[in-house]
Amino acid sequence: MWSDRVQDAALLEIKDLTKHFPLGKRWGFWGQSLAVQAVDGVTFRIRRGETLGLVGESGCGKSTIGRLILRLINPNFGSIRFEGQDITHIPKRKLRPLRRDMQLIFQDPYGSLNPRKTVGTIIEEPLKIQKVSRKERRERVSHLLEQVGVGPRQMRKYPHEFSGGQRQRIGIARALALNPKLIICDEPVSALDVSIQAQVLNLLQDLQKAFHLTYLFISHDLSVVKHASTRVAVMYLGKLVEMAPKSTLYNNPLHPYTRALLAAVPVPNPDMRKQRTLLEGDVPTPINPPSGCRFRTRCREAMPVCSLKEPRLTDLDNGHEVACHLMDGQEEKAG
Repeated sequence: MWSDRVQDAALLEIKDLTKHFPLGKRWGFWGQSLAVQAVDGVTFRIRRGETLGLVGESGCGKSTIGRLILRLINPNFGSIRFEGQDITHIPKRKLRPLRRDMQLIFQDPYGSLNPRKTVGTIIEEPLKIQKVSRKERRERVSHLLEQVGVGPRQMRKYPHEFSGGQRQRIGIARALALNPKLIICDEPVSALDVSIQAQVLNLLQDLQKAFHLTYLFISHDLSVVKHASTRVAVMYLGKLVEMAPKSTLYNNPLHPYTRALLAAVPVPNPDMRKQRTLLEGDVPTPINPPSGCRFRTRCREAMPVCSLKEPRLTDLDNGHEVACHLMDGQEEKAG
């Protein structure tokens, strides 16, 4: 998986990425420190020009991965490589040039825009920070507003004068201002109406082709991820449990958690019956996750080995990776 050939083809690679947030409390006889295990040993790569969908229930660590990649927070362990360069521990002064190449689209189109600034000023701000000339800034802002379907005539208006969908388009324009290579889309359509969601998703796909972009698309909605992604990675309680090309994962989900998530997606046909795979129990606390497989406490197919040994993410065939002891037989055949 980590051969030189694969590394040359990847825009972004993260390996064994780990982030635990200490709580400042202690428990037990020895006074062990408590920490939220938000991300625990996650490994994946994103190729140039593709969209990797990162999906899972709320609190599984998806957004934390996005913040780690952008170095908004620092990992406890693991590595982050962007265009072959290890950026895991580079100092902040050396991060500024990289900010041009990695940008973020926020979830909330209302809270992510400064209400005291005009739309033109908001989009222009990252260009100012990177010391782009005033003439180039104005031309770039006009061009971007045209590209996202808002129009350059709107640049002197304030965020409150726009609808939610228009505000998200403005947020997308701001992310594009520095002509980045990678954009992390953190739940970019979850706050929008369904009809507006489709418009914004189509816009993101059009912009990907026009600007040669690569996306990490974070969402809890499997139907949205299906529309937006080329590959999909499924997270549960800080761990990756399955990763595959979109068509493979949706047509042949192998992990019990993935199957349960897909079974819960509504079907727009009242006459079609779906076999429901109900998840049992509550999500365990990330402060003290279960031993072995973290999903075993909610899995109907759990075996004794699941509590003793943590399953490793294994490539079974054609990039379909699964972390489940149920796949041990298939792993031997693939090997």
